[in-house]
Amino acid sequence: MSILRRFRLVSLLSPLLFVAACSPPAPSFKSMDITSVEWGGEFTLTAHTGKPVKGSDFNGKVVVMFFGYTHCPDICAPTLVKLDQIVKRLGGDANNVQVLFITVDPAHDTVKQLAGFVPSFNPSFIGLTGSDKEIAAVASEYKIAYGANPKAKPGQNLVDHSTGILVKDKKGKLRLLVKNSVAVEDLEHDIRVLLKERN
Repeated sequence: MSILRRFRLVSLLSPLLFVAACSPPAPSFKSMDITSVEWGGEFTLTAHTGKPVKGSDFNGKVVVMFFGYTHCPDICAPTLVKLDQIVKRLGGDANNVQVLFITVDPAHDTVKQLAGFVPSFNPSFIGLTGSDKEIAAVASEYKIAYGANPKAKPGQNLVDHSTGILVKDKKGKLRLLVKNSVAVEDLEHDIRVLLKERN
């Protein structure tokens, strides 16, 4: 190869190498990275305080979302306990994290019901409810399936629903799908990664 051709090749490759060298490495998460999805957008529901809340109200914070219901017999309470443990492990960084518990049982999970349930796990947690239509719309936007358990006995309130925790970054972009069985240390790690990202 002539010196001139070699110079031209280097000249063409140099900008590409510069871009590659300057591009930040992709974040390494313990949980499933779903950054590429286009769903998980804006919503408006009612908080356990009785005030309307938009998803965008929490931009600037890492948002941890969990869909469940207050009469859940097995999954929901342990998940909220785990999220409380994580928030406490974050220390001062917890000020930049918001946990949202969104009911899939709006008929029973009124503002009053949520107010007596969600803050008992952590005062900073926010419970969200709404009309059947509002909850259905949010669940659809976040790919959450739910419905009455067909095996429920008369008078028994059982709702089948998708499990898993959803995490948004500080820009309001959905980033992670997390199993309920996640280790406390692993989710703490992922949240800290998102906290270090620029707004």
